[in-house]
Amino acid sequence: MTIQLNGKAHSLDEQTSSVSDLLASLGLAGKPVVVELDKVALFPRQYAESQLVEGSCVEVISIAAGG
Repeated sequence: MTIQLNGKAHSLDEQTSSVSDLLASLGLAGKPVVVELDKVALFPRQYAESQLVEGSCVEVISIAAGG
């Protein structure tokens, strides 16, 4: 399956079916990120239940503290 990840085509393996799976495959599980799936912002509690389908558009933004 291929999705759009941060504006670029990204191929997923068969085990990656949710936003939670995607974050784990990117090494971002448990990290402070903001995720938007098909132009809808998600709460972290929604990551596991939010399923990816062919052509899904996902934006992942890492949150960094600074000053």
